[in-house]
Amino acid sequence: MGKEQTETTPEFDWVSLHNELGKGMGDETTKERMVRKMKENPLVPIGCLATASALVYGLYCFRRGERRMSQYMMRTRIAAQGFTVVALIAGLGFTASKK
Repeated sequence: MGKEQTETTPEFDWVSLHNELGKGMGDETTKERMVRKMKENPLVPIGCLATASALVYGLYCFRRGERRMSQYMMRTRIAAQGFTVVALIAGLGFTASKK
């Protein structure tokens, strides 16, 4: 129980590792990175927007009591989510084959 730690490792090894790995990355802000990623695969943000729109409108219709339209929008949301996932996987495959 009275053993002391004999190793002298820094408390935050991951900080030095992050700095070493990040040297070749350049100085890219979060906004610049987001814009670059959107240009590389523009279908993913479109799919995300379609998913969010279908969800919001479907919830609005549900609130108003329009059951049929609400169900239709929830099914549309599932289709939009599927489109987004397929676009994401296709974009990853395209980027991997490009390198």
